[in-house]
Amino acid sequence: MAEAAARDEVSSRVLTVPNLISFARILLVPVFAVLIIQGEDLWALAVLLVSGASDWLDGVLARRLNQTSRLGQMLDPAADRLFIFVTLLGLAWRDIVPLWLLVVIVARDVLLLATLPALTRRGHGPLPVTFVGKAGTFALLYAFPLLLLAEAPGWVGETAAVVGWAFSWWGVGLYWIAGVQYVRQVQALRRAEAPLRSVGTPSTAGPAPVPPAASPTAPPSGDPARDTARDPGTTP
Repeated sequence: MAEAAARDEVSSRVLTVPNLISFARILLVPVFAVLIIQGEDLWALAVLLVSGASDWLDGVLARRLNQTSRLGQMLDPAADRLFIFVTLLGLAWRDIVPLWLLVVIVARDVLLLATLPALTRRGHGPLPVTFVGKAGTFALLYAFPLLLLAEAPGWVGETAAVVGWAFSWWGVGLYWIAGVQYVRQVQALRRAEAPLRSVGTPSTAGPAPVPPAASPTAPPSGDPARDTARDPGTTP
């Protein structure tokens, strides 16, 4: 039980091994962009392979070393999306992938970006990455090196093209399924917190007026004249 609780604990540390790996992956983004523009496909392929391996490695080390952190939970998906965007941009610029693939993937990230204001207004940060979202990211990160390798002549390029496009289709599908899940989570948070806000809102109508207390009436004395003088509104 104690070991499981330690693994599930999320710290506020910044300098952890998984975070350093994520930082290094972000630093590789401009390196890949320069290599793909200059036509250094072999080195660009190596950078893509290292990036994909590091994305798997930082998650494993975070669990093994009990170094899961809040920064890592935000940094890792941010690094993934940045690398996916720049890689797709470079591959589309080289006409290795069609432009529609770039548009479809970027549109999903724009959709999630539009949900951030609703989360921040309610005191929430970005939603945690789901298994489907991580699987879609892995599929795309595996697809890009294969699509770049598909430029090679012969059976190597043909095989890489078939497998790379298979990973691409799976990655796009899982990527969008995860996007729909995130949107539904945001809607569920809004519905769950709406009753709490209505209960906590003070009423502006003010307190209800208190009716004046009725004056006590003395019991009748048996003398009609005396009772009439004491209560003029009473008819004997």
